[in-house]
Amino acid sequence: MSKAALLRLSSLSLLWGSVFLWIKISGYAFSPVEMVFARLVLGALVLLVFGFARGLRFPTDPKILGHMTVAALLGNAVPWLLFAEGERTGASSIAGIVSGTGPVWTLTTALILGSEKRLGLPRLAGMVLGLAGVVLVAAPWDHNTPISVGTVVCFLIGAISFGSSFAYVGRFLGGKGVPSLMLAGGQLSIAAVLTLIAMPFLGFEAIHWRTDSTISLIVLGIVCTGFAVLLNTEIITKDGPAAAATVIYLMTVVSVILGAIFLGESLAWTVVVGTAAVLGAVGLLRRKPAEKAPAPAAAASGAPVTAQAK
Repeated sequence: MSKAALLRLSSLSLLWGSVFLWIKISGYAFSPVEMVFARLVLGALVLLVFGFARGLRFPTDPKILGHMTVAALLGNAVPWLLFAEGERTGASSIAGIVSGTGPVWTLTTALILGSEKRLGLPRLAGMVLGLAGVVLVAAPWDHNTPISVGTVVCFLIGAISFGSSFAYVGRFLGGKGVPSLMLAGGQLSIAAVLTLIAMPFLGFEAIHWRTDSTISLIVLGIVCTGFAVLLNTEIITKDGPAAAATVIYLMTVVSVILGAIFLGESLAWTVVVGTAAVLGAVGLLRRKPAEKAPAPAAAASGAPVTAQAK
């Protein structure tokens, strides 16, 4: 890997791994819905400005917009609200660890939608290992655990929603000719509108202005949402999807380290082992099942053999 590629990968891991730290600090002053709305607006502005500057256009096909709305709910509005709500009482490092189970839910949803046909033993083991990691992090049997089961449930539902959004986008929006910048920017814009509509029902709370929270919210929206998506697009384009996927490993570790250093969050043995389990699960889930060998009769006759879809 070149130095430039390593720099891009390290930068994105730091940006996305620090998201949970900025959410925690932003939460000192802003309610979850206020935080998420501001984050969505700031992130969308960055992406759409860059997109329009490149001459790209916002999609207008009603069918595409409908799928983008579902993706906005699954990938942005719902999970970001749940993670922000969970971090009111839960540790940012725990949020990062549980979010690392996203690939489990991506694969599960892909199987349900038919994008994936076979699971394979390694990926089945990865799903089990990932869930075991979440249980270890929550440690419901330990009354001294620093996080409640309810908070972990918030994080877990958020991870399920976020992870399933990747499979949904791949199934219904991939290959439709929509530029990635406009797809991401449009999705954030739609999620912002949905969050604004939901705001009166979720309740208004007084904002307790704090400098650190305001700066954190700006960083969260502009840098960790807008520019991070631009950087991720750059990595996929120049270094390939495999390189981009390794960010999942690194961001989980980064979130744990930052939480311990800047917020003094404790790392019980169950958290450490649970983190290792989640990272191991991600590695197993990236392994594709082996292709089946062609039938002897077809091979001997020279008849064409259709490859099984992955």
